[in-house]
Amino acid sequence: MTQPLAPSGVVYWFRNDLRLHDNPALQIAIALAERCHTWLLPVYVHDTALQLTSPWGFVRTSGHRLAWTAMAVDDVSQQLAGLGSQLLQITGDPSEVLAELMARLSASTLVCEDIAAPFEQAHILALKKRGVNVQTVWQSTLMAPEQLPFAPQDVPDEFSSFRRAVERHSFTFAQPAPAVTSMPDLPVHASPIALTTPSTLAITCAPLNDPRSAFPWSQPAFHGGERAALAHLVHYCSRGLPHSYKATRNGLYGSDYSTKWSPWLASGALSARQAWAAIQAFETEHGATDSTYWIGFELLWRDHFRWLHLKYGARMYLQRGLSDAPLQPHAHNARGFERWCIGQTGHALIDAGMRELNATGYSSNRLRQNLASFLIHDLRCDWRAGAAWFESQLIDFDVYNNQGNWLYLSGRGTDPRGSRRFNPDKQAQDYDSDGAYRRLWM
Repeated sequence: MTQPLAPSGVVYWFRNDLRLHDNPALQIAIALAERCHTWLLPVYVHDTALQLTSPWGFVRTSGHRLAWTAMAVDDVSQQLAGLGSQLLQITGDPSEVLAELMARLSASTLVCEDIAAPFEQAHILALKKRGVNVQTVWQSTLMAPEQLPFAPQDVPDEFSSFRRAVERHSFTFAQPAPAVTSMPDLPVHASPIALTTPSTLAITCAPLNDPRSAFPWSQPAFHGGERAALAHLVHYCSRGLPHSYKATRNGLYGSDYSTKWSPWLASGALSARQAWAAIQAFETEHGATDSTYWIGFELLWRDHFRWLHLKYGARMYLQRGLSDAPLQPHAHNARGFERWCIGQTGHALIDAGMRELNATGYSSNRLRQNLASFLIHDLRCDWRAGAAWFESQLIDFDVYNNQGNWLYLSGRGTDPRGSRRFNPDKQAQDYDSDGAYRRLWM
């Protein structure tokens, strides 16, 4: 029998997994290179499409988001250099520049994480059409596909049904993979010039040093890289904060009212499995409570949005979403949307929230729900415009969470109770009764 040819080289493409801990896709790439006695080249692509104008008239990715991602990329790059490897950063359309790189280096296999969203899936399809051998690895959920109590394509549409099914199945999650501590050699036949960054995307917006920010990412403790993320996780647990999570999670300002994991989870600098493993270790030492359970509950929401993407794909991006209910007859309120974007709606809580978002790239979960609800139900705007604005502005933009939450609040998702409208006056009274948050940002 003819033996298959060993690959002439492996390229690993970092996507939303900018870390060395709990990265099964990277470990698969390393194992492939070692098994075939070949080289491995880590790559990050600065996708120029992210700097184009969205259909709603603004740039798709803000300077805040670019700066946050750049921090995570830089941290991974430094760590790889410490292991004797190097991160190649290239700029352009991923399907084009990666295909060209594979051909130039005669690499046979490209390994990357699997992202079940249309924009990201299109890159994989385009690479395959160019003849690139791509191996994708699903790794962003707590549970691996084979651990689900149902096939991924049969995931219950309603979160409550999903949660109950998972909890009946003993709430067992995949254990985080060990951190990568060594890397295969780089391609020896590539010149040093070939391993430098040819034209990295200019990052013109540095973290804003704003003392009001609930996520002060200009400070070293909130740096965007993996090492800061893991240090924050240890610090969060060492202070006993998991036991107060449920009571404080609806806070509007301050760095302790929630886990503050989301920006690192979004870039992949922190693995959800690693975060949950830390909570389980905390429970073993200090006891499980409603608060520690609620952290797992929120991570399950995150998982559910991922499985829904895997199940429905592009349907989640249509105006009607996953709902068969008729669309509202009113047109998009362009003027109202403009006022909402710049924080000049006339409602103090909403305007304060939008000004914080625009200034820092961050906003509390409680406020995000209010901001989205106000745009959809009070200003009667197209929910997709709001989703696009959040995509542009949020440093913790996560394609799954963003789309899932906007569908949920607009009534175009899988919630059997339909749309969710928040009364902003009542919300202000309940969560900012002394007006401190509004004074902070207004």
